[in-house]
Amino acid sequence: MSEIDAVLFANEAFYLAFATRDFDAMAAVWAEAEPVSCIHPGWRALTGRPAVLESWRGILGNPASPPVTCRNAEALLLGDTAVVLCYEEIAGSLLAATNLFRRDGSAWRLVHHQAGPCHEAPPPAPEPASGPLQ
Repeated sequence: MSEIDAVLFANEAFYLAFATRDFDAMAAVWAEAEPVSCIHPGWRALTGRPAVLESWRGILGNPASPPVTCRNAEALLLGDTAVVLCYEEIAGSLLAATNLFRRDGSAWRLVHHQAGPCHEAPPPAPEPASGPLQ
Protein backbone atom coordinates (compact mmCIF):
# COMPACT_ATOMS: atom_id res chain seq x y z
CA MET A 1 0.00 0.00 0.00
CA SER A 2 1.38 3.43 -0.89
CA GLU A 3 1.72 6.11 1.80
CA ILE A 4 -1.07 8.11 0.15
CA ASP A 5 -3.32 5.05 0.26
CA ALA A 6 -2.41 4.45 3.92
CA VAL A 7 -3.33 8.03 4.83
CA LEU A 8 -6.62 7.81 2.91
CA PHE A 9 -7.33 4.50 4.68
CA ALA A 10 -6.80 6.22 8.05
CA ASN A 11 -9.13 9.02 6.92
CA GLU A 12 -11.76 6.44 5.93
CA ALA A 13 -11.40 4.81 9.37
CA PHE A 14 -12.15 8.20 10.95
CA TYR A 15 -15.31 8.67 8.90
CA LEU A 16 -16.40 5.06 9.42
CA ALA A 17 -16.12 5.52 13.20
CA PHE A 18 -18.07 8.78 12.82
CA ALA A 19 -20.79 7.19 10.65
CA THR A 20 -21.20 4.10 12.84
CA ARG A 21 -21.01 6.10 16.11
CA ASP A 22 -18.24 3.81 17.33
CA PHE A 23 -16.44 5.68 20.10
CA ASP A 24 -13.74 3.02 20.59
CA ALA A 25 -12.91 3.10 16.88
CA MET A 26 -12.88 6.92 17.00
CA ALA A 27 -10.48 6.89 19.95
CA ALA A 28 -8.21 4.45 18.09
CA VAL A 29 -7.91 6.83 15.12
CA TRP A 30 -6.59 9.71 17.24
CA ALA A 31 -2.92 9.99 18.20
CA GLU A 32 -1.93 9.17 21.76
CA ALA A 33 1.70 10.35 21.72
CA GLU A 34 1.16 13.62 19.80
CA PRO A 35 -0.74 16.74 20.82
CA VAL A 36 -4.21 16.75 19.24
CA SER A 37 -6.79 19.41 18.46
CA CYS A 38 -10.24 19.66 16.92
CA ILE A 39 -12.56 22.43 15.77
CA HIS A 40 -16.14 21.28 15.21
CA PRO A 41 -18.34 23.70 13.23
CA GLY A 42 -19.45 26.48 15.56
CA TRP A 43 -17.40 25.21 18.51
CA ARG A 44 -14.39 26.72 20.21
CA ALA A 45 -11.03 25.11 19.47
CA LEU A 46 -10.40 22.00 21.57
CA THR A 47 -6.88 20.92 22.51
CA GLY A 48 -5.65 17.79 24.23
CA ARG A 49 -6.75 14.20 23.78
CA PRO A 50 -9.18 14.16 26.76
CA ALA A 51 -11.11 17.23 25.54
CA VAL A 52 -11.14 16.08 21.92
CA LEU A 53 -12.33 12.56 22.77
CA GLU A 54 -14.95 13.88 25.18
CA SER A 55 -16.36 15.99 22.33
CA TRP A 56 -16.56 12.90 20.12
CA ARG A 57 -18.18 10.89 22.93
CA GLY A 58 -20.94 13.51 23.07
CA ILE A 59 -21.40 13.69 19.30
CA LEU A 60 -21.36 9.92 18.74
CA GLY A 61 -23.61 9.28 21.74
CA ASN A 62 -26.24 11.78 20.65
CA PRO A 63 -29.02 9.92 18.77
CA ALA A 64 -30.04 13.22 17.14
CA SER A 65 -26.62 13.65 15.51
CA PRO A 66 -27.14 13.40 11.74
CA PRO A 67 -25.21 10.92 9.60
CA VAL A 68 -22.04 12.07 7.84
CA THR A 69 -20.58 11.15 4.46
CA CYS A 70 -17.03 11.97 3.33
CA ARG A 71 -16.50 12.97 -0.31
CA ASN A 72 -13.54 13.81 -2.54
CA ALA A 73 -10.76 13.03 -0.05
CA GLU A 74 -7.33 14.11 -1.28
CA ALA A 75 -4.12 13.45 0.67
CA LEU A 76 -0.97 15.55 0.64
CA LEU A 77 2.23 14.13 2.18
CA LEU A 78 4.67 16.28 4.13
CA GLY A 79 7.21 13.75 5.43
CA ASP A 80 5.75 12.15 8.57
CA THR A 81 2.74 14.46 8.39
CA ALA A 82 -0.16 14.27 5.96
CA VAL A 83 -3.08 16.57 5.24
CA VAL A 84 -6.39 15.24 3.95
CA LEU A 85 -8.75 17.75 2.38
CA CYS A 86 -12.29 16.53 1.87
CA TYR A 87 -15.96 17.44 2.05
CA GLU A 88 -18.50 16.28 4.60
CA GLU A 89 -22.20 15.99 3.85
CA ILE A 90 -24.21 16.30 7.04
CA ALA A 91 -27.99 16.71 7.07
CA GLY A 92 -28.06 18.40 3.68
CA SER A 93 -25.22 20.75 4.55
CA LEU A 94 -21.79 20.72 2.95
CA LEU A 95 -18.67 21.24 5.05
CA ALA A 96 -15.07 21.54 3.92
CA ALA A 97 -12.82 19.53 6.22
CA THR A 98 -9.11 19.33 6.96
CA ASN A 99 -7.72 16.27 8.71
CA LEU A 100 -4.08 16.29 9.77
CA PHE A 101 -2.33 12.97 10.37
CA ARG A 102 1.10 12.07 11.85
CA ARG A 103 2.95 8.84 11.22
CA ASP A 104 3.03 6.68 14.35
CA GLY A 105 5.28 3.73 13.52
CA SER A 106 3.59 2.09 10.54
CA ALA A 107 0.18 3.72 11.20
CA TRP A 108 -1.18 7.19 10.52
CA ARG A 109 -2.98 8.82 13.48
CA LEU A 110 -5.23 11.86 13.45
CA VAL A 111 -3.82 14.92 15.23
CA HIS A 112 -6.23 17.62 14.03
CA HIS A 113 -9.72 17.80 12.52
CA GLN A 114 -11.52 20.94 11.45
CA ALA A 115 -14.70 21.33 9.44
CA GLY A 116 -16.65 24.41 8.44
CA PRO A 117 -19.39 25.50 6.06
CA CYS A 118 -18.71 25.34 2.36
CA HIS A 119 -21.06 27.01 -0.07
CA GLU A 120 -19.66 25.55 -3.29
CA ALA A 121 -20.12 21.89 -4.16
CA PRO A 122 -16.95 19.87 -4.74
CA PRO A 123 -16.18 18.72 -8.25
CA PRO A 124 -17.64 15.32 -9.16
CA ALA A 125 -15.54 12.36 -8.08
CA PRO A 126 -13.59 10.83 -10.96
CA GLU A 127 -15.26 7.90 -12.71
CA PRO A 128 -13.72 4.52 -11.85
CA ALA A 129 -11.62 2.98 -14.59
CA SER A 130 -13.50 0.42 -16.62
CA GLY A 131 -12.32 -2.55 -18.59
CA PRO A 132 -9.56 -5.03 -17.78
CA LEU A 133 -6.75 -4.03 -15.46
CA GLN A 134 -3.42 -3.63 -17.15
